[in-house]
Amino acid sequence: MLTPPMRPLNIPVILGTTRRGRMSAHVARFVTNELSKRPGVVTELIDIAEVPLPVDGAGDEIKDPAFSQKMESADGLVIVAPEYNHSFPGLLKHVLDTCLEEYIHKAAGIVGVSAGPFGGTRVVQSLLPVLREVGLMTIFTDLNFSNVGKTFDEEGRILDEATWAGRTANFLDELLWMSTVLRHGRENVSQE
Repeated sequence: MLTPPMRPLNIPVILGTTRRGRMSAHVARFVTNELSKRPGVVTELIDIAEVPLPVDGAGDEIKDPAFSQKMESADGLVIVAPEYNHSFPGLLKHVLDTCLEEYIHKAAGIVGVSAGPFGGTRVVQSLLPVLREVGLMTIFTDLNFSNVGKTFDEEGRILDEATWAGRTANFLDELLWMSTVLRHGRENVSQE
């Protein structure tokens, strides 16, 4: 068991879709709730639908100061993303691309969501090189929610909480370990 650091780890959860009726919101709330139960961790749900970005620019020129500050103070990230046509939502990429140096040497875990049987494995596969390019260090454990419409009820409550809590615990264990190690490295090991 990982001993929590003296200063809480800051691990926000990013909901990476803006579509109406998005089942990924249920997943993001569940993961945020499980993460909030961990000692020595602070978290919040960041919905990209609420990040005010124009779509006719890129990078620093359209950076939202609030989102940028949240990424700067994060020790790691959870990205919850649905699979859209074998990949991830374009607006998620647009939001992620507005920050770069804020992500360097921070842990990232991907939660794939799918209406079908593959649990968003293709969204994970598509996001890995993107996250690496922006400087995030992806953990080797993914969390995949397949058949998401059958996993949550109409009010967004998970139907088999014990099973999903166990799977989520394995994912979070790895994310918190990596976030702790990388924060120690950023604060104590010179890159020069």
